[in-house]
Amino acid sequence: MNIQKINFTNAEGQQLVGRLELPINQHPHNFAIFAHCFTCNKNLSAVKNITRELTSNGFGVLRFDFTGLGESEGDFENTNFSGNVDDLISASNYLKENYTAPTLLIGHSLGGAAVIFAASTIDSVKAVATIGAPSNPKHVENLIKSSVDEIKATGKANVSIGGRPFTIKKQFLDDIETKSLPNVAKNLRKALLVMHSPQDTTVGIENAEEIYVAARHPKSFVSLDGADHLLMRKEDSIYVGSVIASWAKRYISIPKTDTVSTTHQAVASLDAEDGFTTQMTVGSHTMMADEPTSFGGNDFGPSPYEFVSAGLSACTAMTVQMYVKRKGWDLQNIEVHTSHTKVAKQIVENGEQKEIKVDTFNREIKLKGNLDDKQIQRILQIADKCPVHKTLHSDIDVVTKIV
Repeated sequence: MNIQKINFTNAEGQQLVGRLELPINQHPHNFAIFAHCFTCNKNLSAVKNITRELTSNGFGVLRFDFTGLGESEGDFENTNFSGNVDDLISASNYLKENYTAPTLLIGHSLGGAAVIFAASTIDSVKAVATIGAPSNPKHVENLIKSSVDEIKATGKANVSIGGRPFTIKKQFLDDIETKSLPNVAKNLRKALLVMHSPQDTTVGIENAEEIYVAARHPKSFVSLDGADHLLMRKEDSIYVGSVIASWAKRYISIPKTDTVSTTHQAVASLDAEDGFTTQMTVGSHTMMADEPTSFGGNDFGPSPYEFVSAGLSACTAMTVQMYVKRKGWDLQNIEVHTSHTKVAKQIVENGEQKEIKVDTFNREIKLKGNLDDKQIQRILQIADKCPVHKTLHSDIDVVTKIV
């Protein structure tokens, strides 16, 4: 995983803390922002699972704590729904200034309502996904209904939400009274995905219907049948992430990676601005080569020598298995571990001793099966006879021409 801790400033000058997750094998084709549920934080397991499904599909995702929650600065009791929307706009500005402006917003529960409001003012956003979102921010009152009268009478009250104590002030209730989500959804004019569980006992399924009916096309609804409000089952949150990733690709722009064709067994293509990140076609397969970050690369793929080591490992395993099957031996599995290095060696040349660097492949073989010592020794001999091994030990000609 490629996770970076980031900090950015909200509209009130407070530091908000987040995690920016990036794909491990490419530059992000788009950036997304995730808004967590009311009184939750960025580290909820469902949030992490959804984020990682998105990054595995090439998205960069920023998940952060709203003001006064998690690691972010500020007092929760002084926040409100409008502040959450402002925090999302600040997060968008951070991505725009330091990476690329977000094209996708995702919100869970009250965060779902917040992303709809925020998307209406963030021009770069092309798609919005909500998960278990209320059709009106005022729904929060249902979570604190036993304290609403006290809040309105005294200005604030201590409430328990999810087993944790929070102070809610009257200004929070006043703020949500003024927010009409159906009106905002009606004028959103951006692709909208509404995801909701029919079994959600915290935010009823009728909320999804109200959002969906109010919104204009393009809009989609996906039922999260069997899931609870917080998506506590891992398979539910993983499903949510995979669906959002697939759905969003219809509405956002993803740069196409040109495949290169060849009459040879392999071709490598590298543009001037790509550093060491090299597009490859090997046989009928596409892949990527790179160098590690310590060498100035992005580590998006194996290095050239790692490819050579991989070829030796694969060829060794294939050759041994082919031999033992012909012999009828019980070899259930073979693992071939190979790495390349250069080893200093002393030689005598023209009567003088000198040091040279010799390319060395260290190969270790792990066998699983019912084999006796004689069979194991024979397998070791056969390993040295694999075609790639023999090629590496033979005289090799590389014929090069410009085409």
